[in-house]
Amino acid sequence: MPKHWTTKLIHPDARPPEGFHSLATATYRGSTVLFPNGGAVVDTWDQYAAGYTYGLYGTPTTLELATRICELENGFRTFITPGGQGAISLINLAFLKAGDHILIPESIYTPNRKFAGEVLRRFGVEVSFYQPAIGAGIEALFRENTRLVWCESPGSITMEVQDVPAIANAAQKRGAMTALDNTWSAGVYFDAFAHGVDVTMQALTKYCGGHSDILLGSITVRDEACYQRLGATHQLMGCAASPDDCSLALRGMKTLAVRLRAIEESALELARWLAVRPEVELVLHPALASCPGHEFWKRDFTGSAGLFSVVFQRRFTKQQVLAFVDALELFKIGYSWAGVTSLAVPYDFGSSPNRPSYGARIVRLNIGLEEVEDLRADLAQALTRLSVG
Repeated sequence: MPKHWTTKLIHPDARPPEGFHSLATATYRGSTVLFPNGGAVVDTWDQYAAGYTYGLYGTPTTLELATRICELENGFRTFITPGGQGAISLINLAFLKAGDHILIPESIYTPNRKFAGEVLRRFGVEVSFYQPAIGAGIEALFRENTRLVWCESPGSITMEVQDVPAIANAAQKRGAMTALDNTWSAGVYFDAFAHGVDVTMQALTKYCGGHSDILLGSITVRDEACYQRLGATHQLMGCAASPDDCSLALRGMKTLAVRLRAIEESALELARWLAVRPEVELVLHPALASCPGHEFWKRDFTGSAGLFSVVFQRRFTKQQVLAFVDALELFKIGYSWAGVTSLAVPYDFGSSPNRPSYGARIVRLNIGLEEVEDLRADLAQALTRLSVG
């Protein structure tokens, strides 16, 4: 039927030619999904089973990213979230209820710790923290109501590599699930499901995105039961990821292998160089024997990444360590990591009795894609400032 031009703005008759094929994944944005007829209308989150029903549950761009992450992690299904912390929170909310008990390593990512202490406890979940090196000994900490055990390997900042298979085995024997923050390995250097983990998460903000310009997370599960439990919660939490960010993550995945390879090589070279510097007491890089749990990295991992920490000698004060960080030129100061730019962040464990006794002498380094000799020179000139500070 004839249409007014204003209606044609919304319902055009014009069509572009078909048959366009590109190497780039299309970015599908949309909230409303169109159904072929009234009888087909259904509000189902599982779009693998029901087809697309609503943009909140993912567009084709979102689900392509999910399927590709799942393929790399050798999982059953993957959900995409608006950030890594969103993935952590969703796992906790999906698998825990009032009266349950959760075990979390002392080395866990701080927002994960805070969510447990400030949110889960408020909703009646019992929270206990354990030493990351506990291994099979964790079984002694289980209670009748223990439902979930978190691992983060390597640990945040202090880089302890956990005996994940031993922890997962203990959890399985006690009827609990094991969740792993697998961000450091980019989901590829540690095969979580082959080592007994039930659910993994990554901050895709990090290596998958690779350029410090997106916020995304992923949750990958080992089986249908976990998938259904997470999906039902994901639907009601309303945590939709941006298709535009998903598109950037898909683009980042194309260069993930070459970036990881270059970053691994540079990080190892710099870590070994720092390990013999007189200003340094300890280098916490999982691929070095000086790192707690190095034997588990050697046994379970297929590579290493660009994030590690340096502990300076006890003679240096907090002010001297801060002077070192401030003197860096190529290394910028900022949270997050795994982008192309090298970063440095100082920490102070002085008020953390359950963390290693590094005090304010620990600095976390993220190695980017700059020339390694330039990074070494930057660290060297900053170390001279440390010594005279």
